[in-house]
Amino acid sequence: MRPLAIAAGAVLLAWPALVNGYPIVFSDTHAFLVMGGEPRMVWDKPFVYGPVLRLLHWRISLWLPLAAQVVLLSWLLWRVRAAFAVPTAGFHLGLCAVLAAGSAAPWFASLLMPDILAPVAVLCLFLIGFSPKRHGGRHWGLLVLASVAIASHLSYLPLAAVVGVLAVALGGRRVVLVPLVAAVGLLVAGNAIGHGRFGLSPYGSVFALARLVTDGPAQAVLARECPASGWRMCEWQGRFPADSDLFLWDGKGPVWSDPGGPQALAPEASAIVRATLLGEPLWVLRTALGNAGEQLLRVRLGDTLGDDWLESSITGSLRAYFPAAEMARFRAGLQAQDRLRAVAAPLNPFHEVLLLAGAGACVVLAWRRRSVLAMLVLAAVLTNAAAAGALSRPHDRYQARIAWLVLLAPLVMLPGVRPGSGLRHIRSSGR
Repeated sequence: MRPLAIAAGAVLLAWPALVNGYPIVFSDTHAFLVMGGEPRMVWDKPFVYGPVLRLLHWRISLWLPLAAQVVLLSWLLWRVRAAFAVPTAGFHLGLCAVLAAGSAAPWFASLLMPDILAPVAVLCLFLIGFSPKRHGGRHWGLLVLASVAIASHLSYLPLAAVVGVLAVALGGRRVVLVPLVAAVGLLVAGNAIGHGRFGLSPYGSVFALARLVTDGPAQAVLARECPASGWRMCEWQGRFPADSDLFLWDGKGPVWSDPGGPQALAPEASAIVRATLLGEPLWVLRTALGNAGEQLLRVRLGDTLGDDWLESSITGSLRAYFPAAEMARFRAGLQAQDRLRAVAAPLNPFHEVLLLAGAGACVVLAWRRRSVLAMLVLAAVLTNAAAAGALSRPHDRYQARIAWLVLLAPLVMLPGVRPGSGLRHIRSSGR
């Protein structure tokens, strides 16, 4: 019954893609397809999710990686429930149905982007740290999966660090820290081979510069240091874009107006970021906290569901790597016709009410019942907001991709778990 239940749960979680008529894609999906298709390194993204897509789609169809994502999520939900009680097919289908109807989980499981790997990483770390031995808490597959998930996006490194350290502090197995170390090694090795530069993100300082300039503190540093510093950014004083996305991606903006692009700007960006952190630490902290607070509340569906830039991005990859029928399937979907956002929009008020209820329930479970899962979920949601808000301009998708976990903890714990057994239940059966 377990394989059938997991497969049926996967179908429930795939409903946005099924309604769309095609896996949901984003303009950045093109970059990930190019990574695996050429293969080629991309300056602003880890060389992780792209190769995984290539291993899954076999140049046949993007429905194959979509199927893998929803099956993976359904399987992890089964395993999480198994950490608390013997799971049943009926309960699993009910859990998947509630999450499918009342959360953003199916929308991100149906999106071919590494966003789904943020909650995947959290669930894997929980299972590695606390799942009872009879459920394979030390299984190598979870360690590998968690490592790949964490390495797929730079903002997942602080997420994994906080969740992992908290898990150990709460009595979890120390092996829960192994995926973070493995992810760091994977990123450093990939950058050394692909970019010829050691580091977690050879050009990540460009993103930090965009954030610090548009928030203000870097502009104050430039006003003090220019023109004596000789920085190219001095030429932009008084005309910086107010939006960090425009700073980063506008072809006539500060990054791309120079023929060398972000790679050429990175050394200067590092110097400006360093000077800003040293010269305006309180300003940087204040804006980072403000961005984190805004990001925490940005949980609506919509900003990956339109047809924005898809004609100039994703269609090139479909044409290059897939049979002609794949392009026809994409163009027949609601998203390509800019009709998918209208399907999601009515769900947002309902989702927001459930998220508030779930967050309150997690706080109660963490405080009154000392639930490990609730504690880890709350820590993950807060850390994700801090990391995404500080590194980039707040976007709905950055928080919506993980916020739905606040619904999972109450749903899997309340049925069949004795009062007051939240942390002790898992510790006694998992060490």
